[in-house]
Amino acid sequence: MKKLSIYLIVLFLVPTFIFTGCKDDTTVDPSIEVLTKYLTANNKDLSDILMYEGTTKFVMAPAAAADVAPYYIMDIRSASAFADGHIDGAVNVAFGDILTEATNAGDKNILVVCYTGQTACYATALLRLYGYPKTKALKWGMSGWNSTTDSWTAKIGDEADGHANWTTAGAPANVKYDAPTLTESGTDGEAILKARVEAVLAAGFKAETGTNVLNSPANYFINNYFSEADYTGFGHVDGAYRVQPLTLADDLIYNLDPSKTVITYCYTGQTSAVITAYLNVLGYNAKSMTFGMNGIYNSNPAWTSNKWSASVPKDFPLVTK
Repeated sequence: MKKLSIYLIVLFLVPTFIFTGCKDDTTVDPSIEVLTKYLTANNKDLSDILMYEGTTKFVMAPAAAADVAPYYIMDIRSASAFADGHIDGAVNVAFGDILTEATNAGDKNILVVCYTGQTACYATALLRLYGYPKTKALKWGMSGWNSTTDSWTAKIGDEADGHANWTTAGAPANVKYDAPTLTESGTDGEAILKARVEAVLAAGFKAETGTNVLNSPANYFINNYFSEADYTGFGHVDGAYRVQPLTLADDLIYNLDPSKTVITYCYTGQTSAVITAYLNVLGYNAKSMTFGMNGIYNSNPAWTSNKWSASVPKDFPLVTK
């Protein structure tokens, strides 16, 4: 009887040893364990989605109209916006239909186009995860293509300047949290990934305004995706962490709090859109701060690149047929 009791105790403890301890005492849902192992083994860690094979970035800023010609161009704006002017050869696709439409690309790589580049970057991350690893988004969206389709200029602002929740203090120390849980289960990582991508796509682009984040930072777990120098150089939302590079391979993903809405913000809202899509696939309740630093502090003196300016020429051709 005593031996049986010892056996039962050991049996009870085995799952705990399996799903804790391997992540520095972080509790990991079995489905997350399966999914993350599949992602890291198949070149789908976050770093691979941001820069495939170290060479193919998730976003492109064409120097000439001809640069986009080799791509299968999906324009995910409304039908009316598409009719008013689009890139020659583009097809108008609803955001929710991008996975289906991708099968029509043939041997072409995909370029996703939206109004500002943010939703397109979200879509690009999902397409890369789903099996189209060289997909790109058009940087700045149609706003950067032609001044007549500019949706950016009206969205820049400077409300962070002098705001009580804006600071140049150092980043708080990172903390380990348990992993999120998934509704999907099983031992097939690829199947779980596809189900997660489809679910995230169906839920739509997840975003939050810079105004809400700036005014109520305690409502979120905020991750500033800047370099260390820019974190203090630009300043940042009070309490914002700096978890980088946020990869699965080094378990940095477990420095995010799954009990809160995870807000990622960057310079333009485009990198943060990619990261946010990725985090939602992993089961986090994640949102991208729209328009990034440009949306809340466009006049900040620390800019060296990625600053939106209405004065920069944007005159690539549009077609209305």
